Amino acid sequence: MKVNELIERYGAGNRNFPRIDLQRINLSEIFLAGVNLSQANLRGSNLAGSSLGGAILNEVILAQAILWRVNLSKSFMILACLSHACLIRTNFSQADLHKADLRKADARLADLRNADLTGADMRGINLSYADLRGANLAGANLSKANLTGANLSNTDLYKVNFSQAIIDRTNLINADLSCANLDGTSLWDSSYRSVASSLKLMDMVL
Repeated sequence: MKVNELIERYGAGNRNFPRIDLQRINLSEIFLAGVNLSQANLRGSNLAGSSLGGAILNEVILAQAILWRVNLSKSFMILACLSHACLIRTNFSQADLHKADLRKADARLADLRNADLTGADMRGINLSYADLRGANLAGANLSKANLTGANLSNTDLYKVNFSQAIIDRTNLINADLSCANLDGTSLWDSSYRSVASSLKLMDMVL
């Protein structure tokens, strides 16, 4: 399917485009709120500045895609693949990213407030200065992630793997760090008043 056909069919009221192949095409600055692109292949595509609020994107492939400033608030992205994607300033507020693949994505300044990231694979992700207030990251893998200056206040970090992560100048006030793995983690100048019940500090680099 070509971009013009997608936009035309969307404008006519069609919202269902599951499993379509839209690899490496330009979808920037378009409005597709509420669209169903479940299992679609958008690898390497450019969606910069687009609006997909409330979209159904379960199992979508967005690896290496450009999602700069995209509105994905309240979207459903369960098991979505966003590895190596550009997510700078992307709005994921209240999105469902349960078990999503975000390995080595660039999510600097992203809005992830109240997002569901339970069980997500976020190894090596860059979340510098991202807003994750109220997000649920229980069981997520954030090993070697960069969370410099991020806001993680009131987040659920139960059993999160933070091994070798950078969490400098990060707001962790009222975050639940119960059973989190902080081996080799840097927490320089971070603010934390955790509700953790079993936080291990012996291996942290402060």
